[in-house]
Amino acid sequence: MKGVVPVQSVLQHLRQLHSLGPANNDHLSAWRVAISVAVPSLVLLLLGRPELTIYAVFGALTGMYGRSEPHQLRLKHQLQAALVLLSGVTVGVVLSVNGLHSWWLVGIEALLAGVGSVYSDKVRLRPNGPFFGILALGACASVPAAVPWYVALLIAAGSAAFSLLVGFGGWVRGRAWKPGAARPSTRLRGAMRRRAAVHASRYVLAVGTAGTIGVLTGSGHPHWAMAAAAVPLAGADLPSSVHRGIHRIMGTFLGLVIVAVVLLPGPWAPLHFFPGAEAAVLALLVITFQFGTELFMTRHYGLAMVWFTPVILLMTQLASPADPQVLIVERAIETVVGAGTGILVVVLIRSRRNPRPVPAGGAAARP
Repeated sequence: MKGVVPVQSVLQHLRQLHSLGPANNDHLSAWRVAISVAVPSLVLLLLGRPELTIYAVFGALTGMYGRSEPHQLRLKHQLQAALVLLSGVTVGVVLSVNGLHSWWLVGIEALLAGVGSVYSDKVRLRPNGPFFGILALGACASVPAAVPWYVALLIAAGSAAFSLLVGFGGWVRGRAWKPGAARPSTRLRGAMRRRAAVHASRYVLAVGTAGTIGVLTGSGHPHWAMAAAAVPLAGADLPSSVHRGIHRIMGTFLGLVIVAVVLLPGPWAPLHFFPGAEAAVLALLVITFQFGTELFMTRHYGLAMVWFTPVILLMTQLASPADPQVLIVERAIETVVGAGTGILVVVLIRSRRNPRPVPAGGAAARP
């Protein structure tokens, strides 16, 4: 009888790995984010600067936050998220402009992952944690700066502002404003401060370790491992952290199949059918795949990663073209290294209670 519970537990975890969460008007949020990404990206394309799309996309990811909140609360939530994203873009571009890579990138990104963790816990960002901020930092630091740092920041800030406008646009219909309504925040005092400190230290350790492995092994993209290492740490408990790590690996590998179809030469490749318009095709695919990402983000993290992986690699390819085979192989390796490191840190450094407060109403934290 003693062996029955573990078997049932294992089966339950396996079911959770591939089960879809309930739908909650996901298409509305997906359209908001897709429009937020599409407009600034298409503007850059029309201006003949598709290589700058990476900055517009990271600014537009502001629209991923506050998806189910009333408009006035969503606006505040997205302003808080924009601070994280624009900080990541700014630091990343400054590192790129000054040629600070390798150990500089690892140290600074690990440190800011810890700072971002504390900030995220305090204001209750959803999606949890500093993931998108450090992803923006690493991605912007890894591509050559084709414009002055302030131009890149202006592009990201303009994109974020447009995302805020899109997210708040629905208010015009009802114009319902609740006086005194506020997003819940956490006072980091006493035990809560200690939990936040432990949680931040896990981010620093996981992100720093993954980046160190990437540098020592000669990877051209150690920031991918650092970003992947942050993924399991956003889980509400140990099982959900492990699930997120597994979803990250599985979703990334499936997403790389899509990337291979798009980028590798062959009669099936979409770029083959539009000679001379490759940049436009990649930009349009980034917009399309971002829609798919948001469509599944709260329902199944692994499926979301199937679409988000091409978003990251295609806009990286726009900013700094590289050998697609090398790009795909390094992405796969760095994802396994990063997600595995993150899971290991979660297992080794565990708190007695969830370090992040449960959202109001007992709703599960968004991936």
